[in-house]
Amino acid sequence: MEQIIKINSIEQIHEVLNLDKPEHPLITVINVSDLEIPQEMVGVKVVTNMYCIALKDEYCGLEYGWSSYDFGNGTLLFTAPHQAFSATKPLTKNEEEGWMLFFHPDFLKKSFLAKKISQYSFFEYQANEALHLSKSERNILTNIISNIREEYIKKTDSQSQSIIISNLELLLNYSLRFYERQFINRSIDNQDIVSKFEIILNTFLDENSLSKNGIPTIHQFAEKVNLSSNYLSDLVRKVTGISAKDHINNLVLRKAEEMLLNSNNSVSEIAYLLGFNYPHYFTRFFKLKIGITPSNYRKINNYTPVMHII
Repeated sequence: MEQIIKINSIEQIHEVLNLDKPEHPLITVINVSDLEIPQEMVGVKVVTNMYCIALKDEYCGLEYGWSSYDFGNGTLLFTAPHQAFSATKPLTKNEEEGWMLFFHPDFLKKSFLAKKISQYSFFEYQANEALHLSKSERNILTNIISNIREEYIKKTDSQSQSIIISNLELLLNYSLRFYERQFINRSIDNQDIVSKFEIILNTFLDENSLSKNGIPTIHQFAEKVNLSSNYLSDLVRKVTGISAKDHINNLVLRKAEEMLLNSNNSVSEIAYLLGFNYPHYFTRFFKLKIGITPSNYRKINNYTPVMHII
């Protein structure tokens, strides 16, 4: 059985990694060169209730997420609370380089970043969707990390807390910018992924499976292209200007308009055929997107029932 260690505090992280006591109870920066990992810890999954941002300058024997992935030079990883990391080989001090920033959600309490952090969807990306950095990008982020560490090892007060939070936001905003650059640099591959997503979506609608399976979720499509839901949605938005969810909704809406004007089905019947559990959900969805109810849409477009000649 796979061994899993659950960690609830910064102090516990330091204990598990055989490090000195932390300078701050809610945030820490760990130098990978300080890590010493014995053989018995190899393969053990460590699950924390904290956020983690980690830079791996080389293959340092650390693995992130629930599935295996090998990282090359200059890879930045983001994990949200209750995700995992583990060692893939024993480590001795000064064997590898890099850094790991851990911070507890409580550190963000009462700050502007507490609500805003959910907007950084890369915390939910899969390990193989990690951010690959250039040397200059690594230097920018490493300097911010140094500023964070210098600030929390001082005697903390309300001002230092604000300074750390501001640096955290700066780190996240730079990371977001670098991710967008990565999307652009991989534009050919990204176009292929988006095209595949659109083909799968159109096929789904053409097969009339909405009534059986309901409106498809982003997760269903993400699985088919081997990406996480957040990564696919961000990718589609970057390439097309709208999110994957909006793509799905737009095609369902197009199908609804077609059925309203070219079938004898009632509005309720169309709602069920489109995968809505209740007709009023469909009416609300349609009115939100078009501005009028399905019934009024038929009236405005001079709908007449289709006559079948026998």
